[in-house]
Amino acid sequence: MTRYSINDLEKLSGIKAHTIRMWEKRYHIIEPKRTDTNIRYYHDCDLKKLLNISTLNRHGFKISTIAGMDEAEIHDKVMEITGTNGDHETTINNLVVAMIEFDEDAFEKILNTAILQLGFEHCVTHILYPFLEKVGILWLIGTINPAQEHFITYLIRQKLIIAIDGQPKPSSPDARTFLLYLPENELHELGLLFYSFLLKKNGFKIIYLGQSVPFDDLLKVVNVRNTDYLFTYLIAAISQRDLPDYLQKLGETFPDKKIFVTGNQAHTNEVPFPKNVIPVQDAEQFKNMLQDL
Repeated sequence: MTRYSINDLEKLSGIKAHTIRMWEKRYHIIEPKRTDTNIRYYHDCDLKKLLNISTLNRHGFKISTIAGMDEAEIHDKVMEITGTNGDHETTINNLVVAMIEFDEDAFEKILNTAILQLGFEHCVTHILYPFLEKVGILWLIGTINPAQEHFITYLIRQKLIIAIDGQPKPSSPDARTFLLYLPENELHELGLLFYSFLLKKNGFKIIYLGQSVPFDDLLKVVNVRNTDYLFTYLIAAISQRDLPDYLQKLGETFPDKKIFVTGNQAHTNEVPFPKNVIPVQDAEQFKNMLQDL
């Protein structure tokens, strides 16, 4: 069974550790377990309950009132809020709970509701990106397993592909082409899929190569297919030590093309970027860049 420290709960719920301790002592909202050396730890059920309590508390429920509810009442109130309120943090917390429980129906319902309320693009930038950041925290603290990651990746990937397919083909015969790929051993493609959606929505042609593309294969594709721009998403496959060399190689191999790079590794100021390799901070910045192409 997964174990969380009180600091893990703080990171995931947004509730300060000292507040959690106070609620434990005064209202017994969750009961920590203890190691042989008397250190608190918590399980999935505690995290789920705390996420739900956080939602209710943000929507005006006093902690004393919440403490008097059983789990079914808490769940019902949270679902009621989810259906009538556009609060992003509530939606994100509910997605985390659905992921932990492998509840596909709940995950689909929550995500579909958010898409209807916000529109697909806004849902991705304001719901799914922060949700995936929380998933990243769970990975870092070792409390999410590969099955849970595959579960949510599959469901989100379906939504992205449907959204991409729903965009019309570029109407202009002069529409420029982006080639999108992930470097070799890079497997996390949700971000790349979203940028494919943005490009197609904005009238560009796309060639989508997807995960783990060896550099030699990338070169072969560029030599065969006419492309105007390259786009890649760097998360973790290239070490920080090797990243400058990879970016330099990109710039020198394709000197006549603009190459857009985003992802965690593109957001550091310590990495030098060749003149034709352009770091992208986020989707909003990229949409502004597209207007000048």
